[in-house]
Amino acid sequence: MARSSTLGHPRIGKHRELKRAVEAYWAGKIDEAALQQAGREIRQAAWAVQQAAGIDLIPCNDFSFYDQVLDAICLVGLIPERFGPAGSTVSLPAYFAMARGAPGVPALELTKWFDTNYHYLVPEFDAPVAGIASSKPFEEFAEATAQLGRPAKPVLLGPVSLLLLGKHHTRPLAEHLRGLLPAYVEALRRLGQTGAEWVQIDEPVLVADRTEDELALLRAAYEELARVDQRPRIMLQTYYGSLDELSWSRVMALPVDGVGLDFVRTPVNRELLNRHGFPANKVLGAGVVNGRNVWRANLVEALELLEEIAEHVEVDRIWVQPSCSLLHLPHDARLETHLPPEIAALLAFAEQRLEEVVTLTRGLNEGRSAIIDELERNAEIFRVALDSTRIHHRPTQERLAALTEDDFRRSSPYEVRAALQRRRFALPLFPTTTIGSFPQTPEVRSARARWRAGKLGDEEYWGFIREQIAALIRRQEEIGIDVLVHGEFERSDMVEYFAEQLEGFIVTEHGWVQSYGSRAARPPIIFGDVHRPKPMTVEVSRYAQSLTDRPVKGMLTGPVTMLNWSFVREDLSRRDVAYQIALALRDEVRDLEAAGIAMIQIDEPALREGLPLRRQEWDEYLDWAVRAFRLASSGVADETQIHSHMCYSEFNDIIEAIDALDADVISIENSRSQGELLRAFLDRRYPRQIGPGVYDVHSARVPSVEEIESLLLKAAEILDPEQLWVNPDCGLKTRRPEEAWPSLENMVEAARRMRERYLARVG
Repeated sequence: MARSSTLGHPRIGKHRELKRAVEAYWAGKIDEAALQQAGREIRQAAWAVQQAAGIDLIPCNDFSFYDQVLDAICLVGLIPERFGPAGSTVSLPAYFAMARGAPGVPALELTKWFDTNYHYLVPEFDAPVAGIASSKPFEEFAEATAQLGRPAKPVLLGPVSLLLLGKHHTRPLAEHLRGLLPAYVEALRRLGQTGAEWVQIDEPVLVADRTEDELALLRAAYEELARVDQRPRIMLQTYYGSLDELSWSRVMALPVDGVGLDFVRTPVNRELLNRHGFPANKVLGAGVVNGRNVWRANLVEALELLEEIAEHVEVDRIWVQPSCSLLHLPHDARLETHLPPEIAALLAFAEQRLEEVVTLTRGLNEGRSAIIDELERNAEIFRVALDSTRIHHRPTQERLAALTEDDFRRSSPYEVRAALQRRRFALPLFPTTTIGSFPQTPEVRSARARWRAGKLGDEEYWGFIREQIAALIRRQEEIGIDVLVHGEFERSDMVEYFAEQLEGFIVTEHGWVQSYGSRAARPPIIFGDVHRPKPMTVEVSRYAQSLTDRPVKGMLTGPVTMLNWSFVREDLSRRDVAYQIALALRDEVRDLEAAGIAMIQIDEPALREGLPLRRQEWDEYLDWAVRAFRLASSGVADETQIHSHMCYSEFNDIIEAIDALDADVISIENSRSQGELLRAFLDRRYPRQIGPGVYDVHSARVPSVEEIESLLLKAAEILDPEQLWVNPDCGLKTRRPEEAWPSLENMVEAARRMRERYLARVG
């Protein structure tokens, strides 16, 4: 008999219990015991939901207080020396220090997890490997097994993925791997001795391009793990894409007991299975429902896929499962009671995915007749949706079809625009600015919540917002910031705010998905053609600019980020959806310019995360992604300055695309990498202006003037000082005012010192 399995469950809690507990602990409002109890309750609720749904193989150790990669770092004792000795067990304060930093101690670098909107903490391999320094996997296995009444399936991030996702490899990779393996050997031995039957070892790096040498590391690692006495059986799990010919042959030859494959993201795994078959001594984990998007599975098509798989693999060696962890989905679509019925019926969040997995497992085991009612109900949902008039908007379709090359480029080259903009703005050297958002205080959040609930009238609410904007403009002027922002007090999220005002989007009430740590977002859902019924930001931007003679940036979220941070419709290409969003933003940009806004920032922090995992597919993606940005930004006069912001990207990978955006000014993450990311811009001879972030807004600390000045000096050694802007790494929404303002004051002072230093040097 086939078995049902999941790879991981959402861990923030159905009502964001994790966020409240962790942030209360950070604030000193609860102690460690209370935080641990909150974690147990979240885990136990997740196991109960999966057991009630009928899942056979339920994962454990998929929960985390911050990040699963950080958990793996602690498991193997890969603790950078700046956080102190690992000892026998990493303490909770040390754990969070690695995630968030501490006074005088920078956090681990934060970057995108493959092509998702999740962020992970990057392992540092110049640290010594201390061996097992966390008992978490063993404690959670015992906890889950006691609750379920049968062994749970522990989940570990695999040694090769941990290695290849890291940085600061000071020795050959094979040596680093040898340093990691003793901890994995001991972890498998301990799990086996305590009753684990299977362990899921995740190796997602295998769906990206891998060299022969890297695949040799994989072989060496699993030959070592296979020799462990009393170990559980190993399910080597891949996701987010497919293997290729080379990695297929290497993975199928590994001494593991099962291989998990994603059959949703691309057709390649299906093609490889049909071409090569599957080893007779392994279980196949068949990911046949989408773990990353919210649309219901077409059960007939999914069952046909399983039946095809069963031609190559005996049914009793098949696990039916999602394509990846359900970490990327909200908890339960049944909580969404305000959505149009025909759209709501199409949604499948994590709990609905469990139902689909169990239904498909029964259909594979017992035949279609056993699930005929479920198949008919599923088909009816899609029939109703196809008839919905909410999906298609003919004027948008016609406008898209009428685009020409002129719509994708500015009227003059950058050199011409830059000269006009210098005369218009007359900014000093090292001009200072911020990325956009300012702290969302309890008063701001309360006012917005009361307004949304109908407890605060429009006039009173917008009067409150104007007061916040006016106070912010005054404070920015007082501390000497050169280019101001209005603070985005009216926005709860940089994508959600626009999605609420654009047709073709819907926004959920409870659709929270973890981004990193305690941070979660509610990705909007794109279900139909996107268009803008009215201006979205013009009034607040015009008001903010009326309060000052300094430039105030108009703030928009770019089309590629809107796309990548949303759940996207599947009946239209991602390129065309991006172009639809870009056209809506193009209208907004023109209206901002007409309202007197001379600088307009179109943020694209998600540009790189949309890169396909296979390099051969990059050019196609980057071509339409760049064109989408240019479509949104190119309808303005030369004197209007277009900015963009990007954070936590490997800029070497996309430097040509960043150049091709043709933005006049970009701001980027830089502080955690200590300036190393700027080398990409030097190598490219990047000609435009750039603001390398001078302090990390994700750490609860105030950087000193000297620390910021040091980063600026490094930047000025790499790039022309006349190119450089001075700004934080990212928006300040999540920081407290008592952190944000001293940091900005120090930033302005560091910029002043840099001006004096540079002017003294040149004359």
